[in-house]
Amino acid sequence: MIIDPVTLIVALITISTPVLLAALGELVVEKAGVLNLGVEGMMIMGAVCGFIVANLTGSPTLAFLAGMLGAALLSSIFAILTQLLMSNQVATGLALTLFGLGLAALLGVGYEGQPIPEVAKPLPASLREIPVIGPIFLGHDLVTYIAIFAVFGLWYILWHTRLGLIIRAVGESHDAAHALGYKVVRIRFAAILFGGAMAGLGGAFLSVIYVENWVQGMTAGAGWIALALVVFAAWKPGRVLFGAWLFGGIAALQLRLQAAEVGVPVALLDASPYLVTIIVLVVMSSDRAKTALNAPAALGKTFHATG
Repeated sequence: MIIDPVTLIVALITISTPVLLAALGELVVEKAGVLNLGVEGMMIMGAVCGFIVANLTGSPTLAFLAGMLGAALLSSIFAILTQLLMSNQVATGLALTLFGLGLAALLGVGYEGQPIPEVAKPLPASLREIPVIGPIFLGHDLVTYIAIFAVFGLWYILWHTRLGLIIRAVGESHDAAHALGYKVVRIRFAAILFGGAMAGLGGAFLSVIYVENWVQGMTAGAGWIALALVVFAAWKPGRVLFGAWLFGGIAALQLRLQAAEVGVPVALLDASPYLVTIIVLVVMSSDRAKTALNAPAALGKTFHATG
């Protein structure tokens, strides 16, 4: 069995795009000091809203905007409950996922298998046909490029702008940020809406571009993977990109192994991306635990040496 590396790289970039978008949105939410476990529900809401609008209007642009709006509206429920009514974030996020999955299933009734327009590539076909470079770098859709550029954009905003400083200040100490005159609730509300819009864009990408169909439960745990990637990346956009491509590469590889009918159970191949994610998280958690255990000893040695 021979797997074309170029095709594999193209597939991993495509598969990782929805997870990358959702993870970047959740990274901003958590940087603002909020944990939203409703990413899965927001992604599926973006998927169904985007697909319905694509089917009704024939406009991919409106479809993506609808996906972002639908998920942002869903995230606003979470924002109201946690920031204004002070409900528990974990319980509210889990409820948001269940509500989103149920509402999306209801809205999507009758849309399975309905036609939608094909999304055009932004670059000319002559560039996309260049060997190796064309398919890998120049053959993707606009949303994929937006996702990659968003990594660098968020990195710059969070660490090199006043807005990023405010978001991090609110997340690290809301009391101190409030004392400095920042509207903590408004900032967190805006961060939650941004996270919802990004998750919705990822969901719309999934239904309008990647699958080109609406299937109930089509996110299949992508929102939970996005949450795990934020932890894996230690809340750094560059590491989120690496983690998303790692997940996408494993998912693309297992699909090709299934197509080649290798002697491995299909259920194990389907679970492999999630198993690898769990293993990576366990290894990283172990390393962090060792660092935390060694930190007091190191501080003691430093104090003794300087004392």
